Amino acid sequence: MLTVFLDHRGATPLYEQIYRHVRASIESGELTEGTRMPSKRELAASLEVSPVTVETAYAQLVAEGYLRSKLRSGHFVNPLGDRLATVPITHAPTATEPEPNAAPAFDLSTNAFDASLFPYTVWTKLIRATLSESPVGLLTAGHPQGSFALRKEIARHLADYRGIHADPGAIVVGAGSEYLTGLLVQLFGRTSLYAVEDPGYPKIARIVASNGGTSVTIPLDLAGLDVERLRGSKADIVHLTPSHQFPTGIVMPIGRRRELLAWANEDRSRYVIEDDYDSEFRFAGSPIPALQGLDGSGRVVYMNSFTKSLAPALRVSYMVLPEALLARFRVDLGHVACTVSNIEQETLARFMREGRFERHLARMRTAYRMRRDALLKAFHASPLERRIAVSNVDAGLHFLMQVDCGKTERELVDAALRAGVRLAGLASYRVVIDPQARPSVVIGYGGIPLDRVDRAVAALALAWE
Repeated sequence: MLTVFLDHRGATPLYEQIYRHVRASIESGELTEGTRMPSKRELAASLEVSPVTVETAYAQLVAEGYLRSKLRSGHFVNPLGDRLATVPITHAPTATEPEPNAAPAFDLSTNAFDASLFPYTVWTKLIRATLSESPVGLLTAGHPQGSFALRKEIARHLADYRGIHADPGAIVVGAGSEYLTGLLVQLFGRTSLYAVEDPGYPKIARIVASNGGTSVTIPLDLAGLDVERLRGSKADIVHLTPSHQFPTGIVMPIGRRRELLAWANEDRSRYVIEDDYDSEFRFAGSPIPALQGLDGSGRVVYMNSFTKSLAPALRVSYMVLPEALLARFRVDLGHVACTVSNIEQETLARFMREGRFERHLARMRTAYRMRRDALLKAFHASPLERRIAVSNVDAGLHFLMQVDCGKTERELVDAALRAGVRLAGLASYRVVIDPQARPSVVIGYGGIPLDRVDRAVAALALAWE
């Protein structure tokens, strides 16, 4: 039986103590590949805790790739360097999504935003306080890397919630992740070859091209970006979303993350751009640790933004540069002015410093969890229930849904739009199409009010019958 010494009076939750012990035992080699873990009831009885406590710990270990679950067989230790096979795919033209002339009745797209969740009253109050305390400084040119006050708060937030220990001096603030990606292409150079996920965020390859660079696409398997395909591509730089892959929602397990870091360490010119897109929203277990937190060699550029957590119009993003890159940035791009207003930066810094950002995130998580749950409940109660399969619903503000009702993916998207529902097919995020794949759509719930969920699903059921 697994031996774990629990501190029942400590501040750390019991499930997290179990999770940490098992993870450490796997990483140290004490628990080897293929080892069968005690059942949840056995371990709960041994430790004198609730089976739910053990189940929560096991679920987090499965989410991070340390364990795998087999139906009616239990939980087993995963190999740390596990590689998963990909499905053969063939090239096809990129699918495009039609632009409607008018706003749809129901918006299930991934970029939809519910403005009612923004803290207007608090934000207005903080802007006034910011303007009254330092009006002159706000109107002058700021530091090229952004407000030090904001960078200090970002560093604190990353240490507390993402396991990243970043010096404020290593953080660069910019107006959107697209802008910061463009700076990185200038920093790495046009002769570098850039790898992007497929399916993935379509703008990344366009940004690389618009800055004179060249990119290649790397397919995904069940564990995320295929590192063997990456190695064969001869790419120097890879951009990816490991904690909640966009748009599939795949969480890259620990074994694949270590493979990726090993790839980066094979050549001094290689770097990983970790886009931690919507990582703030995880609804089961603890947040997945950032890839940058595992990097001990300075090969990962961490990137995130406040687009999903506050508002798209705020246009505040940031990146954490490794030491070697930071030195190059200051020499090559230190003359470039920060593109975010001083007023917005200082207001956001105050918002974070007063603890309002964490409280706001907690409210947002509750609101989005309710919408996700309502959508899943509505779909499973609808005539579509036997024709759909949803996946990766535990994080982010969208999930993937396969639909088998005799329509192509393009027909599903068009029929939904005619019924007043905007959503996107998975093909609109692909460069390469798998001809064997079932039609799939991406369901976003960041912009649909809770009281409109049932009507949106009813409209889809009629459109897809």
